Parts: sequence; structure tokens; C-alpha cells
Amino acid sequence: MAEIKKILCAIDFSEISSKVADYTQTIAKSLGASVKVVYVAPSLSQYVGFHVPPTSIESFVGEIVSGAEKTMDIFVKENFTEVDVSANVITGYASEEILNFAEQEEVDLIVMGTHGRKGIDRILFGSVAEKVVKRAKMPVLTIRP
Repeated sequence: MAEIKKILCAIDFSEISSKVADYTQTIAKSLGASVKVVYVAPSLSQYVGFHVPPTSIESFVGEIVSGAEKTMDIFVKENFTEVDVSANVITGYASEEILNFAEQEEVDLIVMGTHGRKGIDRILFGSVAEKVVKRAKMPVLTIRP
């Protein structure tokens, strides 16, 4: 029988993030599992090619990470009151970092939201959830808005 002891909750601080957290906490509580909440901030490499000095980009990314860490602390306190939880802000490409983190931490389940984009929006923005579902070595539960 499959055992779920570590759950990765991937969030982006959008409106659906609290819904994803609610599902994650409910599952974790019922299974006695711990939760690792992850937010992926954009990395410096995503801005290469723009005509912006590298020091400005580094400063910008640093401010994003700092703000995300503060937001994460509040988010975790408001949404995870009944389970063992740790908060993680990392930088990079969201799908890649979520998958890397899941493997490194040996999580048993990934829970994440979808934005429900269709048509041209989906073509332009892609789907982090879709990429994670296709490449993950563990089950992925996606929550629609």
C-alpha cells in the first residue's frame, strides 16, 4: 500500500493558493504527513537578454525573494495550523524547481493549483502544472480554481 508521509504544496500566492493549502492540510492531517510549502521566484537567468544591467536584475530578483519570504511566512501561519510544515522560497523555472525539490526532499505527493487557462493564454504562458504532472515521479494532485 502506498504511504504518504511528505507532501509538497506548490503555491504561487494567487487566489487559488489558499484552496491548494486547504486540500494539502486536509490530506496531511488525515494521513499524519508533514508538508513542505514551496514558492518558486523567477531567477536571474530569466532576465538575461533584456537591456538591463545585471546588478539591477540581481537587486530586482533579491527584492522578489525577500518579499516572497515575508508573504510565505504569513501564508503558512494563516493556512497551516494543524500539521507539521516548513516553508521554502526558491528561485528558478517553476516546473523544474518544483520537480527538483520534490526529488531532493523525497516527497510522496505533490499538490498544486492550475489556473485553468485556455486557448491563446495557455499557448503563451504554458502550464507549470502540466509540466509537473508529465515529469513527476510521484503522484500529483491538481486543484482547479
